[in-house]
Amino acid sequence: MAATLALAVPTSAYAAQGVLIIDGVGHQDPSGCFPLGDFVPSVVTNHTDAIAEVRSGPDCTGQVDWLVYPGETYHPNGSRSVFVL
Repeated sequence: MAATLALAVPTSAYAAQGVLIIDGVGHQDPSGCFPLGDFVPSVVTNHTDAIAEVRSGPDCTGQVDWLVYPGETYHPNGSRSVFVL
């Protein structure tokens, strides 16, 4: 049973706790890559306990354009995706 618990716990520990809001849509306990809108100015609001990386390319490729710390809002200009660990 201890081996099962050891395998189950680490996967839940990697998601941020809280809500990441991208273009008005909330993502509860986000983890991974999220696209930004192509045709409207995007807004990223970070209400999690993790830092969100705004990236220049789609699918979280390219350079990190900005770090959105917990409690901050950022208006990306030309960025294409957001990554949260």
